[in-house]
Amino acid sequence: MPKVRILVVDDSVVFRRLVSDELSRDPELEVVATAADGRIALAKLTRVSPDLIVLDVVMPVMDGLATLKEIRKTHPRLPVIMFSALTERGAEATLDALALGASDYFAKPSDAGGLEGSLRVIRDELVPRIKALCTRPSSRPAPAAGRRSYSSTEPVRVVAIGASTGGPKALTEIFANLPADFPVPILVVQHMPPMFTHLLAERLSAQSLIVVREASPGCILKPGEAWIAPGDYHMIAVKDGLHCRLQTHQDPPENSCRPAVDVLLRSVAKVFGAGSLTAILTGMGRDGLRGCELVREAGGQILAQDEATSVVWGMPGYVVQAGLADRVLPLSMIASAIVERVRLARRPT
Repeated sequence: MPKVRILVVDDSVVFRRLVSDELSRDPELEVVATAADGRIALAKLTRVSPDLIVLDVVMPVMDGLATLKEIRKTHPRLPVIMFSALTERGAEATLDALALGASDYFAKPSDAGGLEGSLRVIRDELVPRIKALCTRPSSRPAPAAGRRSYSSTEPVRVVAIGASTGGPKALTEIFANLPADFPVPILVVQHMPPMFTHLLAERLSAQSLIVVREASPGCILKPGEAWIAPGDYHMIAVKDGLHCRLQTHQDPPENSCRPAVDVLLRSVAKVFGAGSLTAILTGMGRDGLRGCELVREAGGQILAQDEATSVVWGMPGYVVQAGLADRVLPLSMIASAIVERVRLARRPT
């Protein structure tokens, strides 16, 4: 198996060296070139033909967003991971980059962890993302059919959505195609750190006909409103008399994630049972698999994004392979499928 060829672009010579040296320690990866700004990176792009680019957002001469725009003109499918600072400015720029076609982002390690802490973050977080984005199709399992076709007349009472790598762009497309009179609440877990989820909720709300908010404890679930789990907090639905409310907590991560899709889906299966509809979107890892098993056992429905339109076919792929998906759909069809299933049992006879 050939090594994954990587171009590292960052204006900090220290960070370029740190990342390059650590990535090169992995036998499956090879840093073929580095660049101090976007203009240099574009000049090297054709010459070194990388399989993936890691690209800083804030740089002199040509910043990451301008560079990404140029890359996408000639290399529309080349994986690009953005380096992001854990600041509001960094989060805003990262969401801009994801909207422009960045494949993923990586939050730069803070100085607080020291050198060893930074190396550990690169090993444990950046390296797996690179490998996930550069997985060769031949190594992926073939899609499996769902266990059953949709036949239930149980009204959908909640929609739960789980996503990770590639999720912000996928969520943008789905929410842009939901009607203003959407009749049930929507709960979303998108793997993101604090601050990012708040900004993502604001952006989705601005681009959608329904209100999207970052969840806070005690929120009452209302039809036609959506809530996103806050970064570093699990989100669950709980029954409270005649209402259903949201709670957040910081129990240990599951599947190395907090928020985790599995945590949300456990509560959804318990509270809404057969009235739950789950959509598992693009993302790395298997978060959501166990939760979907519980949704299925409770009689709920499950949609999964297909491999062709997923940035990483990990989360939906595991659900499909387990035979849990009622339908496996391209991203362009998921919003309409959600609307159809939510409205089906509400149609007058």
